[in-house]
Amino acid sequence: MARRPRLLVPDLPLHIIQRGNNRSVCFYSEDDYIFYIHLLKLLSETHGCKIHAWCLMTNHVHLLLTPTTALSACSLMKGLGQRYVQNINRTYQRK
Repeated sequence: MARRPRLLVPDLPLHIIQRGNNRSVCFYSEDDYIFYIHLLKLLSETHGCKIHAWCLMTNHVHLLLTPTTALSACSLMKGLGQRYVQNINRTYQRK
């Protein structure tokens, strides 16, 4: 059974959890955390999300944010996930 579509209301705060694939590690070093926070700041401004709080754990992330449009949070999380993973793959393939 498919899940019901999410109700995304502009200017209503959201608690978002993003987990690693199969709950695997997302952050391997302090630089990974710093890069993620940098991307979060950049993309939240680009996509119109106000970030209130974040908690970066080893294998998952909690975000408290308020989107300014119905698609702001979706666009933010898509871009954040894609760019972070691309950077991590490039970084750790070289080692």
